[in-house]
Amino acid sequence: MTATTGAETSGARAGVMAKAETLIKALPWLERFSGRTVVIKYGGHAMTDAGLRHSFAEDVVFLRYAGLRPVIVHGGGPQINSALARNGIESTFTAGLRVTTPEAMEVVRMVLTGQVQRDVVGLINRHGPFAVGMSGEDANLFTAERKRAVVDGEPVDIGQVGEIVEVEVGAVRALLDDGRIPVVSSVARGDDGEVYNVNADTAAAALAVALDAAKLVVLTDVEGLYADWPASDEVIDRLTADELAALLPDLSAGMVPKMEACLAAVRGGVPRAHVLDGRVPHALLLEIFTDEGIGTMVLPSPAGADSHEEGP
Repeated sequence: MTATTGAETSGARAGVMAKAETLIKALPWLERFSGRTVVIKYGGHAMTDAGLRHSFAEDVVFLRYAGLRPVIVHGGGPQINSALARNGIESTFTAGLRVTTPEAMEVVRMVLTGQVQRDVVGLINRHGPFAVGMSGEDANLFTAERKRAVVDGEPVDIGQVGEIVEVEVGAVRALLDDGRIPVVSSVARGDDGEVYNVNADTAAAALAVALDAAKLVVLTDVEGLYADWPASDEVIDRLTADELAALLPDLSAGMVPKMEACLAAVRGGVPRAHVLDGRVPHALLLEIFTDEGIGTMVLPSPAGADSHEEGP
């Protein structure tokens, strides 16, 4: 039998007390968000790194057990690129948008709904019968119209790329009311009979607005919105919708759709939108359940200044 010293007992007690303090500090956020919907755009490194994929699934299940109603919208750019290459289809981009021929659209649809979505659903369902996969085509969740890129001020046809014009959330609400976690692929139907590839950031924002979500959370591969990149790596922790709109023209191409999604969500009535670094394990929990929060938060204008004391 091994003797236990007083120092070891004291250290163990301190560890337990620290855990209890962490749980108690989460209480205000549990009270605020219990029963509320949170839409999470899932992509980037968090989707391709095995460890981060598992921690993301754990975070989402934690939210569900904590009384929140998480909804996941996912893209799958790296997986689509690999599948197109295997099928001998070149990946071409115009004005930052994937040119989507009918042949490419078949691959995009297959990868998003048949591979990426199934992986996400499977990881979550290791913890219980929660996740249900949906495409934006299912129950007419997303209806889109053909989107054209703008090059030198002129519209350019880029194929089956869509812009969401209507969201029908009945099926998603039914799943949430049944205690499920919808996992939505960013594919949409068109009234013209076409199937469209839609930007997952945009789709997540549209869904957050339609569901009256309490938050939109966009996971990405940077720490947040930088104040003066590349001259500085200082992250803007919060800003209003009007402040963000003024910054948009000068943002890097990769950040534009993410910040546009946050802007659209907040202007559409979502109280808060966040861009988080998905490379940080348990980034979702750090944002939702701690005073400090991480990443960049977008608030409505002009109420943003008055919301500073309310926390994440």
